[in-house]
This record gives sequence, structure tokens and C-alpha cells, in this order.
Amino acid sequence: MAVSLQKGQKVSLTKSNPGLSKVMVGLGWDEAPQKAQGVFGALFGGGKTQDIDCDATAILLQGGKLRGKEDIVYFGNLRHMTGMVQHMGDNLTGAGEGDDEQILIDLAGLPARYDRIVMVVNIYQAHKRGQHFGMIRNAFIRLVDARTNVEMCRYNLTENYSGMTAMIFGEIYRHNGEWKFNAIGQGTNDAGIGDLAQRFV
Repeated sequence: MAVSLQKGQKVSLTKSNPGLSKVMVGLGWDEAPQKAQGVFGALFGGGKTQDIDCDATAILLQGGKLRGKEDIVYFGNLRHMTGMVQHMGDNLTGAGEGDDEQILIDLAGLPARYDRIVMVVNIYQAHKRGQHFGMIRNAFIRLVDARTNVEMCRYNLTENYSGMTAMIFGEIYRHNGEWKFNAIGQGTNDAGIGDLAQRFV
């Protein structure tokens, strides 16, 4: 049974899943229904906003630092140069059940110089579109053992992130020979992937 994590909680992935080699990271979210804004909202569709395009990204760190843009795996760079981290493609709306975006990570094959993989999500053109995480609900990150397709842990974001345009969901990291996951849930006002990445330089 999957472990349900709270913000700031850490869990060992390898201790409870011996032989773990590949992990599928699933991220999901839904657009929250928007209330009609005055007369115009009532006249033109009840205040329904345009779809919110969230983008999931994996940032690979060496010694806790981002060494180059080639270590950012996102919709513009779907496959890491090592072949060990692969983004499964961009979802433009977040509609539907289950994962909206998935990132596959080969932990066993990842070179030892990489000690941390940070999972972030930003809203595409958030500032331009006037969108933020307060307009999103049911956001989660989950880690699945790719060998068995069994969900190992899940972290559901429950706080109010109004005004936040990006989110540091969590990180997978090496510690004393083990792979662990840390549920972070830190909202930011970063405008895009570039700004988010700068936090780890």
C-alpha cells in the first residue's frame, strides 16, 4: 500500500522496495472551477477561464547544484543526455483523471555524480495569463515502482497556493547508498523553468 506523505516528510524508496531500479514519477492537477465575475462573467460562459497549462520538470543536481542546462528535463528536452531520465510528454490542459505528466527515472543507471533530482511544476505563461496555483486543485506527485507498476508513495498538496506560479513538489535523492524522497511542496513566484532552475545554481 502506498505511503501517503505530509509536507516535509521523507521516505526511503529502496528500503521498502528492495531491488528498486526504475521509478515512474506521476504528477497531476485539475483546474478549479472559477466563479463568474460580475455581469460579463454571467453573460459569457459563467466565468470559465482558459485551460491552465502546467509543465513538469526534473532538475538533476550534482553535489546539490545544477551544473548546466542539459541537466534540465522538460517539454523542450524530453530525454536527459545519459538516457536515464525521460519526460513522457507535455499535457496542455490537465484535464482528465490520473497523471497529467510522467517522468521515468532509471535510478540504477543514473551516474553516481547525480545525487538529487528535483521535481518542479510551473504554469506556462502564468504572469501573462494571470494564472496561479490557487486556480488548481487536487495537485499531487506520486512515485511508482516501474518494475511492478505499484505506487510506493504519494504526496497530495493541500495548502492554499494562491498567487504562486510555480511549485517545487519534491526531490528524489541519494543518502548513504539509499534513494529517498522528500515531499517539499514549496510554492514560488517564478515566471518559468529558467527562473526555477536558477534556484539550484
